[in-house]
Amino acid sequence: MPTTHSSRDFETELRELRAHLLAMGTRCERIVGLAFDTFRRGTRDAHDGVESLDAQIDRDELETHALILRMLALRQPVADDLRFLATALRLITDLERIGDEAVNIGEKACDPDGDAKRMVDEDLTSMANDARDMLHGALDALVHWDDTRAERVLVLDDAVDRRCASIIGTMTTAMSARRVPIEDGLRVIRVAKYLERIADHATNVAEEVIFMVRADDVRHGHWQSTGCGGTDARP
Repeated sequence: MPTTHSSRDFETELRELRAHLLAMGTRCERIVGLAFDTFRRGTRDAHDGVESLDAQIDRDELETHALILRMLALRQPVADDLRFLATALRLITDLERIGDEAVNIGEKACDPDGDAKRMVDEDLTSMANDARDMLHGALDALVHWDDTRAERVLVLDDAVDRRCASIIGTMTTAMSARRVPIEDGLRVIRVAKYLERIADHATNVAEEVIFMVRADDVRHGHWQSTGCGGTDARP
């Protein structure tokens, strides 16, 4: 975990920043679940709640961004602190985009929407659960300053990608055979892609945690498993 600083003001600001990141991440977990439930039920009765959460996430990003810039300007951090602040700037962007993707999912709710959604309901639900688990795991790694937990998130991303590809294949085949209307099939494909992007952003958060903990840039697949079941992907 980060060390305690002799400057009480700086230490207070660091605690405030961590609290901001955790609150923003918690809202992201909530909005993903709410948006997918809205889509799965086929009604938009909860969409106002999704948009309200997204607006709060947007405010979180602006407030946290301002706090980070103020700390960079006034505290002139070095070493671990500089790495933490620089990475937090990227992290809040990923969290904000998760909120945007959740809004997109909520907007695809339609009642009725035919058989398309029922054909891939199990895969879609698994994708949504996996994406939320990845986000929770990445945030848990952030809270505990734990790169091993973050690496577990990286391993999960492949399963989400496979499910997304399976859903797209199923819908493409069904639309080609005219078993489902084109509009309904495309709606399901878009939701699958939104969930895949949420998982990608959760992966980014996990990569950022690894960078904060051990100064190792593991983006674009360049990471080394430390025993959580992954594969060495370094060149």
